[in-house]
Order: sequence, then C-alpha cells, then structure tokens
Amino acid sequence: MKSLYTLRLQRDFTAQHYLIGGNWGVENSLHAHAYRLEIRLQGDELDTHGFLVDLVQVEAAVETILGRVRDRTLNELPEFSGLNPSLEHFARIACMALDSLLPPGGLCGIEVRIWEDSSAWASYQLERK
Repeated sequence: MKSLYTLRLQRDFTAQHYLIGGNWGVENSLHAHAYRLEIRLQGDELDTHGFLVDLVQVEAAVETILGRVRDRTLNELPEFSGLNPSLEHFARIACMALDSLLPPGGLCGIEVRIWEDSSAWASYQLERK
C-alpha cells in the first residue's frame, strides 16, 4: 500500500461564459458563475522542512491562473479557442497551467476541481513522475 501526503488549497472567483455547440437553454447566453477552484497536490515525501511543497509558490501559481480568468469571459481566452467552456475543459486547462507553474519534483499528483455551484463540479488529475 502506497502512502501519500495531500495538500489542498481553494479559492473563490467569478468568471463568465456561454456554452456553445448545443441547445442548453439559458446556458447558451452569457452568464456568470461564482466558481471555486480547489487544488489537491500529492506526494510521498516531505522536504527537509516537513513540507510537501512550498505553499507560497503554490499560492502564487494559483493567483497567476486566477488572474487570467477572474472577471473575464472564458470564451474570449485563447485557452478556450474552439472549445465549449465546460467545467471539464476548464478543470483540464487550469490543471495543466498549474503543472507548468510548479517546480518539477516532489509531487506525484495534481488534481484541479472546479465547482460551478455548491453541487456541480468537474476535476482533472495529472500524474507527475
């Protein structure tokens, strides 16, 4: 059995979008969501200070990601070009961005979960070597 440490961080933000490619009623019109971004980082070892990862670096990375989407229309961002701005795509895009902003090593897994409201969320998990 493999043992893992998990560090979780969440932030709330607002962004707008409209769904494309189907008939989803009011979701096809521009509207805002009070999203919650939740990240989970996993690793099997702590550093010499007893940390899985430097939380200051993680918070800076999260703020960089949120700075790109906060109070923006997702459909207008290059990351969503040609994509329906679904929760699933949003979670993948945010997870890949987080992976690129965190230093290599130390973590074996990254999960980004994006909540659209108190009952609906999607996540994307990335395994790191």
